[in-house]
Amino acid sequence: MASRPSLPPDYFEGMFRSTPDPWGFETKPYEQAKYDHTISALGGRRYASGLEVGCANGVLTQRLTAYCETLLAIDASTTALSLAAKRCAELTNVRFSEITYPKGTLGSIAFDLIVLSEVVYYWSDDDITAAAVDIRSRLRPGGDIVLVHWTGDTDYPQSGDGAVAKLHAALGDLMSVQTAERRPEYRLDLWRRR
Repeated sequence: MASRPSLPPDYFEGMFRSTPDPWGFETKPYEQAKYDHTISALGGRRYASGLEVGCANGVLTQRLTAYCETLLAIDASTTALSLAAKRCAELTNVRFSEITYPKGTLGSIAFDLIVLSEVVYYWSDDDITAAAVDIRSRLRPGGDIVLVHWTGDTDYPQSGDGAVAKLHAALGDLMSVQTAERRPEYRLDLWRRR
């Protein structure tokens, strides 16, 4: 059975046009605790170059800049990127780009941190495979991937658990699991490239 298609960019653009914080990233205690956990999972490690896929309105982006010498934050929504750029206007080590990952191109840039927070379950099986191919080409040895996903019921192409399992399988033995933690409503995984 074929998987459902990835959610299109206009889904996210519509969400951010209707409200600047559609998922409550700025206001919900759940989101703040999840971001605290994400930053804690990095273990104080510093990264030369980071990539945040699906930066939304930049709440997590703002926090990630303290751990990355440079950070590229991408999103499929023009409105979300505008909000994120405004939030991070004082930060000189972050740049924003409108890219629908993994379909859009990032060129030949390599990273030692890739953040996939609440994004992989929006992708079809084919896009998960494409993301794995791309990650293999651009994540430096010793680099980290941090994934955070809601584990409740969704109407997305994947469940949180299914998305993480499929990406891990697509990456094969490239990654070693450093962290696999579950909280009541989400899971956090940190993998390191061998």
